[in-house]
Amino acid sequence: MQTAFAPLRAFAARPSLARDAVLVVLGSVLLAISAKVQVPFWPVPMTMQTFVVLMLGAHAGLRVAAPTVALYLIEGAVGLPVFSTGAGLAFMAGPTGGYLAGFLLSALFVSFAFARGFNRNIATTSLIILLGDIVILGLGFSWLSTLIGVEKAFAVGVLPFLPAEALKIALTIASVQLAKRRVTSDDAA
Repeated sequence: MQTAFAPLRAFAARPSLARDAVLVVLGSVLLAISAKVQVPFWPVPMTMQTFVVLMLGAHAGLRVAAPTVALYLIEGAVGLPVFSTGAGLAFMAGPTGGYLAGFLLSALFVSFAFARGFNRNIATTSLIILLGDIVILGLGFSWLSTLIGVEKAFAVGVLPFLPAEALKIALTIASVQLAKRRVTSDDAA
């Protein structure tokens, strides 16, 4: 029986330049939305950018994840209001610049590791997602520390975000495990 979603599923399943371009644009829109969404959390409000970056790396693959983040960064560089606050090259060179660069490297790392099959079990999947998040926080901290010093950078640029990052890491790992179950059950059917 054909459902209303059959053409969409066929489009999504068939690798092509057109499909990848559509997914990259949609992913950059999702990233922009995730930057604007603030979830009340302790000790600071949480945006969902790192979650979307990790999800792109885990689910979108090499051909889509990094180009999506690159497009998002280009959109912000030319002044489109895609970041949580600010836009343009001057903004990107400011305190959040390292985190933004970390988004791209994290998407590359996670998608590469998944493409190479390093996500075979929950332990390696968890490690890859954790390392992907560390890339973001590490680059963000490194850049921020050149602007305000190491101790202050850790106190304002890493420590307050650890609880929210732990939750986003757990959500990403759970989504990967659910996707694996879905693929396994689809293959069995």
